Amino acid sequence: MGVLKVIEVLSSSEKSWEDATQSAIEKAGKTVKNIKSAYVQDHSVQVKGNKITEYRVNLKITFEIE
Repeated sequence: MGVLKVIEVLSSSEKSWEDATQSAIEKAGKTVKNIKSAYVQDHSVQVKGNKITEYRVNLKITFEIE
């Protein structure tokens, strides 16, 4: 194993926490190569009118430096 780096990203989705997580990984993967893992550090939701309107995740993404 080489040298690893961890970055923190925030993402949101109107569908689910899983969708927010997948979106974060896909977008990070456009500029960050060799993603090895992601740790969901925090979950939260935005609520309007007693309904969940947005799912939010705070992720730590680990990738290997080339």
